[in-house]
Amino acid sequence: MTNADKFCAGCGVRLVLKEHEGRERPVCPQCGRVVYYDPKLAAACVIERDGLTLMVRRAVQTGYGLWSMPGGYVDRGEPVETAAAREVEEEAGLLVEIDQLIGLFSDAGNPVVVAAYAATEVGGVLAPGPESLDVGFFALDDLPPLAFPRDEQILRRWQRIRNQSS
Repeated sequence: MTNADKFCAGCGVRLVLKEHEGRERPVCPQCGRVVYYDPKLAAACVIERDGLTLMVRRAVQTGYGLWSMPGGYVDRGEPVETAAAREVEEEAGLLVEIDQLIGLFSDAGNPVVVAAYAATEVGGVLAPGPESLDVGFFALDDLPPLAFPRDEQILRRWQRIRNQSS
């Protein structure tokens, strides 16, 4: 831990090292904020079933209570496609096969880059995981409130790709 990272950015309490998600990470003992040092690459999947798109209602910040495609951070040394499939299983209970890269999405001032993939459901049981309040399939023209502006960008790009293939 560097000197600058000894205190929680949220509440100012001294961070402690403890196991979180299978790795030792700095964690705030008061508010539970976890500090991740890995590069901020996230992976997300667009999964369709009967013309509807899988969305998860977030049980974590940022975007608590809002909806997004299943996704999350890529761990250091983890293949991006593996992380994308892992996040779907963790957040929605489904096993998927990665089909193709939809694109990379980034915004000025936001340190997170999202690698979005189209994926096909191959197993599992649809159910919310520990970071999800709910899961469901929605029509693209009738989506619930989205957690991130990038979600809409990803879905629009996926629609264009899909329409070009038809």
